[in-house]
Amino acid sequence: MKAKIIRVGIAGQGRSGYNIHSRCLVNHEVDKFKITAVADQIPERRRDAENEFGARTYDDYKKLLRAGGFDLFVNALPSPLHVPGTIQALKAGYHVLCEKPMAKSVAEFDKMAAVAEKCKRRLFAFQNNRPQPFFRKILEIVQSGVLGEIIHVRSNWSHFSRRWDWQTFQVNMGGTLFNTGPHAIDQALMLFPFKVEPKVFCRMECKNKLGGDAEDFCALTIYGKGAPTIEIIISQYLAYPMEARYNICGTLGGLSGNELELRWKYYDPKKAPVQKLWQPWSLERKYPHEDLPWVEKTWKLDAERAKQAVGYTLRSFSSGPQAIYENIHAMIYGGAKPIITLAQVRRQIAVMEEAHRQNPLPRKASRWPIKK
Repeated sequence: MKAKIIRVGIAGQGRSGYNIHSRCLVNHEVDKFKITAVADQIPERRRDAENEFGARTYDDYKKLLRAGGFDLFVNALPSPLHVPGTIQALKAGYHVLCEKPMAKSVAEFDKMAAVAEKCKRRLFAFQNNRPQPFFRKILEIVQSGVLGEIIHVRSNWSHFSRRWDWQTFQVNMGGTLFNTGPHAIDQALMLFPFKVEPKVFCRMECKNKLGGDAEDFCALTIYGKGAPTIEIIISQYLAYPMEARYNICGTLGGLSGNELELRWKYYDPKKAPVQKLWQPWSLERKYPHEDLPWVEKTWKLDAERAKQAVGYTLRSFSSGPQAIYENIHAMIYGGAKPIITLAQVRRQIAVMEEAHRQNPLPRKASRWPIKK
């Protein structure tokens, strides 16, 4: 039986709305959706949507909501419009897929979730980097237990670049934490026990010389009793790129790698040499040394899939959005469970809210006022 088609209205045709959402649906990477309506302020983008998608277009997302003719509202609007746009769409009777960051506070997020429940509509979070092939492989390796207890994780999401767009202002929910942090923190929390409340230590700075006032350097650590210490670096001042996106340290081994390639090694403690504690001092004036029976493995992304990517901080492959849209369809029509839960995203927002609380920065007036 042919799958039911979900009609989609997309608000915003910028970097995410066009390059990720529209591309995923129009290229038939998921064939259960059809773009029927698009909203964007820029005339050229509306013409592109009419010509490429055959969609009805509007210069304001509120007009799109009033006109209707779709089932799922994709909120790819600028960040300050994620909360109000989502709430308006839910109240208008649509399911909503909201881009990151979903909200700047837990209170705002809870309001969105409450409206969705009251209106009996589904609210979906778009965390397209969690279902990425490399991170799925990382989770598989960690959850297998071969690395032992995970003690420390470092993930680096940095590069060297200057920015002078609307996302460099705090009033627009700009800065590295809101821009890139939702990806990094979402993945970090998947490596952190859900039953443990993450504690946060964060230092952020703005060194932007081109006018922005939002942070362009962020060093964030989450930790807790019975949980690994996870360090996240998001900097626009990394001149020499680090090869490894991730370094994971466990009691039986470790993992290193990025979205294209991973390597990990571990040992079986049952096969390790038996050692007796030295008494009382070191023997022969030497440090302890042994040859462990290491098992070493590697993983590489399929070269064909590697061609289909967007993003500049992390290469995001099309299988991520595809997995999310497939899951949305299965949830609406098949009773499937979400691969990204609202409870998980709520924890992410709580971490970012605490990080901003610890780092109040001076504010400047923005030349791009985003009106709600």
